Amino acid sequence: MKSKRLLLWLKAIEEDPQVRLRDSSSSEIIAGIMEHLQKLLNTRQGSVDIAVDYGLPDLTDLLHSYPESIRDIERELKNTISKFEPRLKAVRVKFIPNEDNPLELHFEINAQLSSKKKGPPIVFESILDPDGRVNIKA
Repeated sequence: MKSKRLLLWLKAIEEDPQVRLRDSSSSEIIAGIMEHLQKLLNTRQGSVDIAVDYGLPDLTDLLHSYPESIRDIERELKNTISKFEPRLKAVRVKFIPNEDNPLELHFEINAQLSSKKKGPPIVFESILDPDGRVNIKA
């Protein structure tokens, strides 16, 4: 299943339950997850007709009450990823202070692949810039 987009991958699983994550290499899976997280976390809720709750809510109000709102932002990131990225399970999001650039909020995203075998956790870095744009790094 090389380079299948998320919806195609889900459709393939629906049609053939034997299709699993093992059908792709780890690097392809992680690259696909990163690409989807980048899109997911930069989409505002209400802007996608297929699912009005797809994406993040507007974080502007939460950013205005920074640093008190850090836990709320962590929770929104975790809930959004858990709901809309089925290839990940046991998602955890943790704020990482960045004294070099306090206008960027860094979050560490830890998760497990949803495959049956337990492997090492996947760790992504999520950077929320002052414009509200989210960048994902491995």
